[in-house]
Amino acid sequence: MNLDLTEDQRMIQDTARNFAKSELEPVAAKLDQEGDRETFLKNLRKLGELGLMGINVKAEYGGSEAGVVAFSLAITEIARACASTAVTMSVNNMVAEVIQAIGTEEQKKKYIPKICSGEYYAGGFGLTETTAGSDPAGMKCSAVLDGNEWVLNGSKIFITSAEYAGVFVVWAVTDKSAPKGKGITTFLVENGTKGFTVGRAEHKMGQHASATNELIFEDCRIPKENMMGKLNDGFRTAVGELAGGRIGIGSLALGVGQAAIEYATKYAIERRQFDQSISNFQAIQWMIAESFTELEAARLLLMNAAFQKEKGRFFARQASMAKYYATEAAERACHNAIQILGGYGYTQEFPVERYYRDVRITSIYEGTNQIQRVIIARDILSSFK
Repeated sequence: MNLDLTEDQRMIQDTARNFAKSELEPVAAKLDQEGDRETFLKNLRKLGELGLMGINVKAEYGGSEAGVVAFSLAITEIARACASTAVTMSVNNMVAEVIQAIGTEEQKKKYIPKICSGEYYAGGFGLTETTAGSDPAGMKCSAVLDGNEWVLNGSKIFITSAEYAGVFVVWAVTDKSAPKGKGITTFLVENGTKGFTVGRAEHKMGQHASATNELIFEDCRIPKENMMGKLNDGFRTAVGELAGGRIGIGSLALGVGQAAIEYATKYAIERRQFDQSISNFQAIQWMIAESFTELEAARLLLMNAAFQKEKGRFFARQASMAKYYATEAAERACHNAIQILGGYGYTQEFPVERYYRDVRITSIYEGTNQIQRVIIARDILSSFK
């Protein structure tokens, strides 16, 4: 087995790392505490210019065509500096991949270049509803064909980038009589479409710079040709894309966890108590060893899941394992980082409290870690039958 990165993968990783260090790290605290939407959006556009908004997208549609491993590496580097930027980048890549996978050639050429280049600040992924979180098949948002238009009614919640996304991939029920999950179809809805409004913003524990809003559809009419894929086959697409998204969220968590424990390790070396560096104490050493070991294991799980997807193999179990383990390992690393800094770690003077707030959501979105356990267990059990 060759665990070395290719030249292209290293180039993507280095590009993301350099951008994170020079552009994101200096403003991350301000973005968290004050917002500064203008700076945040400028950085999203720069990500597009660097080729990081469509890493696993074909070059003919404006993507980098660097693959899933490169995508995972880049997300981790961006998240080390700013989790809000990283989640936006992750979702943006997901949206581009959905359109590439099931869109018509016209849809691909119309939307993907705008998503990848930064012409659109971001793309939106409209799946979750109040009745359809861990159970997305329970959605109520509907679409009815009326002549040459689809009419959408309903709402979505917790939608990343809603306030500045240029286009949304939206799932809606098109056959209410079909068995659960069988009558759902995928659509493209442009921001600004009549009957479509972006609702209230959520006030979140972390990832403050990333907008999270409700989407409201009230007799929203879109052209018939804005349907993507096959009629009533959208749920299968959503489930498949969520598996890929878990690689992105696990990679994001890994980056946050790495940033936290590395900061705490440097602090431990410099901090003196009892006339010596606190890094000499076994209690501190064990927390450092535990976190670095767990994060390395998480990195390898993520690389395996990304590799399997890149090769076109079955990867759902691997993605769930990687997401589940990486997010929990990262949260433990952030916990240990605060413990190492002590009281200082609880203050906004140091970044570890932000890392902790930012990482907390990673064990919830793209399927809670309890759902990941269900997916993993079911797949394992089915392999024994």
